[in-house]
Amino acid sequence: MQFIKELIKSIKEKDPALSSTFEVLLYPCFKAMIYYKIAHYFYKKKHFFIARYISEKAKRKTGIEIHPGATIGKGLFIDHGTGVVIGETAIIGDNVLLYHGVTLGGTGKQKGKRHPTIGNNVMIGCGAKILGNITIGDNAKIGANAVVLKDVPKNATVVGVPGKIL
Repeated sequence: MQFIKELIKSIKEKDPALSSTFEVLLYPCFKAMIYYKIAHYFYKKKHFFIARYISEKAKRKTGIEIHPGATIGKGLFIDHGTGVVIGETAIIGDNVLLYHGVTLGGTGKQKGKRHPTIGNNVMIGCGAKILGNITIGDNAKIGANAVVLKDVPKNATVVGVPGKIL
């Protein structure tokens, strides 16, 4: 229940378009995170088929694909959500904001930890692709449609293809 209260609080704080608390129940982010939490529970218990089944159902219902093996901190908000992909070994810190079309994916060349680690209070713009076992530092901002293949230090802003620090 604490998880749901924190999720509602996070959405209310980050979305200026929200007009009532009940409206949160309609948000794809809210639904996707509930599904994720359940799927992650089964994943940690090594019930991989059940975990994956739940995550696939969530993807069909919300347009947001979160692998049940991903590790997600408190206060994640996925604004609009459609097309967001979060890979199995991705780690997301607290109070992260993702916009639609964001991919936290692998490069296809790695084994083991192959998805990004996102620090706390990070904002990732629409369509950004963050690929590979890289780290995005706390308070960083990633611009829309940026392609990030290298570590980003804390408090940095990255834009472009390939991503460059401003």
